[in-house]
Amino acid sequence: MAQNFHSNSQLPLDISPAISRTAKPSSEFYSLFSEEEVLGIIHALEVRREIPLKYSYKGRGAKIWDDFYLKYVIPRWYGRSNVEIDLLKDNFKYLNSNIKTGKRVNLIDVGAGNSYPVKNFISRLNKLGKVNKYIALDISEELLHLSKSNFRKWFPLIEFISYTIDIESSCIPKILFQNQASLEIDDTAKIFLHLGVTIGNHQNRDEVFKNFRDSMGKNDFLVFTNETGSNSKWDGIVRGGCKYHVEEVYGWVKKKIGIKSEDCELVRKYDLKTDSIVANLKLRHNYTINFSQMGIDKNLEISKGEEITIWRHHKYEIPKLLQELERSGLQLIHYTTNKHKSHIMVICKVASN
Repeated sequence: MAQNFHSNSQLPLDISPAISRTAKPSSEFYSLFSEEEVLGIIHALEVRREIPLKYSYKGRGAKIWDDFYLKYVIPRWYGRSNVEIDLLKDNFKYLNSNIKTGKRVNLIDVGAGNSYPVKNFISRLNKLGKVNKYIALDISEELLHLSKSNFRKWFPLIEFISYTIDIESSCIPKILFQNQASLEIDDTAKIFLHLGVTIGNHQNRDEVFKNFRDSMGKNDFLVFTNETGSNSKWDGIVRGGCKYHVEEVYGWVKKKIGIKSEDCELVRKYDLKTDSIVANLKLRHNYTINFSQMGIDKNLEISKGEEITIWRHHKYEIPKLLQELERSGLQLIHYTTNKHKSHIMVICKVASN
């Protein structure tokens, strides 16, 4: 027989306790990262609920990026242009005219990826006899292998050097600039390239700029690209990397960390705190992420509804860009934008004061 309860009954509507899921990073996760990098990921998760995008370029992440680039970014015969390649073309005359007559330059490509953006630029410099050597730097060994394969095919006679580095945490080692025939540092002028609008993906842009400055000499240039505009005016429509690359990174993170697809969702939004567009993994349940290899024993508790940032991008407005460069000891000497004024190429040197 059914029982009636008074409306002022104190029984809770839901007395079932919240169930916490457990995620255990895969064995491949531990094979991809050093102990220091795993600790860095744990720290980023614990302090700011983020898995830095830079780590997603390792392992299969390198192929994810290369596939995205080849499919959506490189020019096609039917008319699609590449903003970076076009901007390098537009700035070729300026950079070439600032290389001293009869001198050659070393090209240091930081975040080289597959090296496609610099192919035409290097080809033009090489025809003028201006290229001394090309140094590819990246956090991903897999991308460096890809860079080497491409570069050796395109420019078999140019010296190629590669080195793994995280420009967000360290300067570029001077040993890379040594002459092979001696231990003397090669004082050839250098052009540091940081393309792919990568500066806008970094969590700590000030530190990146300072590391570039501390790696540069007085005759060197830093050339980088980024999107321009106000981040807060984002229209909510996902395009380019925010759509296609993010979707692949989202799948990569879930698999490597061990979070089930049905337990999370992908959220893209404007983040006021960092003035950036972010892509976040939002949890639908309480989760414990258990790190238990490499001598590490750490459980991270993340509550239902919390979000983990897996991708970020910051656009620049010129006054703010100048402030960041000045804080880091760099001086803007030249810049151009594309015809839509959506992207900028910036050329800097070490500030004289």
